[in-house]
Amino acid sequence: MPGHVRAALDKRDLLEAFRARPRYQQDDYLKWLALAVGEAAKKARLAQFLDELAAGDKFKGEPWSPPPPVARATSPDAG
Repeated sequence: MPGHVRAALDKRDLLEAFRARPRYQQDDYLKWLALAVGEAAKKARLAQFLDELAAGDKFKGEPWSPPPPVARATSPDAG
């Protein structure tokens, strides 16, 4: 993870929110940030990235919600 991204996450206390996202989203966000062309685009993408992590309901502009927790299977013998 680039240092400026880590610093921005730390500044807004969003590192755990980033780590809680699925691995594909973590990787895609970092690639998306790295591929921004020009300083204005880089700043805009970083701001959007941070805002989406803070809100928790978007991924690169699209609605997103975390999957529900998986319930543990119980044994028929449990009881």
